[in-house]
Parts: sequence; C-alpha cells; structure tokens
Amino acid sequence: MDTTKTEQQFKSAMQECRALFEKKLHDYKASWRILRPSSLTDQLFIKAKRIRSLEIKKESLVGEGIRPEFVALINYGIVGLIQLDKGFADSVDITNDEAMTLYDKYAGEALQLMTRKNHDYDEAWRTMRVSSYTDFILTKIERVKEIENLGGNTLVSEGIASNYMDIINYAVFGVIKLSERES
Repeated sequence: MDTTKTEQQFKSAMQECRALFEKKLHDYKASWRILRPSSLTDQLFIKAKRIRSLEIKKESLVGEGIRPEFVALINYGIVGLIQLDKGFADSVDITNDEAMTLYDKYAGEALQLMTRKNHDYDEAWRTMRVSSYTDFILTKIERVKEIENLGGNTLVSEGIASNYMDIINYAVFGVIKLSERES
C-alpha cells in the first residue's frame, strides 16, 4: 500500500481546485458569502446530480464533462466549511486574501482526514467505481439536507462539517481517477 502516491495525487488535485477558486475570486470576489446553508446544499446537490445524469446518459449537451463538476464539488465543499465557520453574510465581507487563507485551512484539514481514513481503509477508494463516489456524495448531501431540516438537532450524526469533508474527499478521488483515465 503506497499512500505516498495518494497524498501526492490529492495535493495535485487540490492545487488545480485552488487555482480555479482563486481565479473565480478575482472575477467575482467572495460573492458566495451570501449563500445560506440550504442554498449551498442545493448547489452541491445540482453539481452531484449533474454528474450522476452524465454517468447514466453518457452524453453532455452543455459540453462540460464530469471532472469539472467534481472540481466544483470540492470548491463548494470548502465554501460550505467556511460558511459553517463564519455564517452567511448580506454582502461580501472578506477579502480575497482572507478567502484564500480559509480555503487553504480547510483544504489542509481535508488532506489530513483523507490521510487518516486512507490508512485505515487501505486505499480501498482505488478499487471503487467513480459512480460510487457520485452516489456517496449524493447520500452525504441528503444527510446534510436532513440535518438542516432538523435544525441541527441530531442524535448520532457526525454533523454537516463531517459530511462536507467526505464530499470533498470523494470528489478528489473522482478527480484523481478521471485524471488517471485521461493520461
């Protein structure tokens, strides 16, 4: 089991996501700060649902494929963690530098979690199908919706942040797998 390769691939995927996030910050600033939790959850849902639709239909009429949607899930997952930490705002209330600092914090936490889980699961993700990542992400989103519907009053749930972390990590695995197919 070579977890070093996984860590390098994870970091590479996250660098790609970070670069896109930074470019979008330039164009839009941190406009996502106005997203309430339920809206962010719905944004994650439409990205994951589109992946599933493309997996089933095997055709995109818009032109973008599955991989960019996994990248979007990663970035929106990190936005979700930032929003959980800071709450939503009525306007952009952080600078691009502050947004990038927060992005790096949560990307680092996602890497740490993946490293711990990957150790315990012995690289099981490598033998899974990409479509399973999609289904697991959709399941995590449904769990987040239910936690939101319960107003956060759960009995045994790990909570929304844990689900966002899992969404990020499954999406990174999707990016890695699809990158391997392309090369």
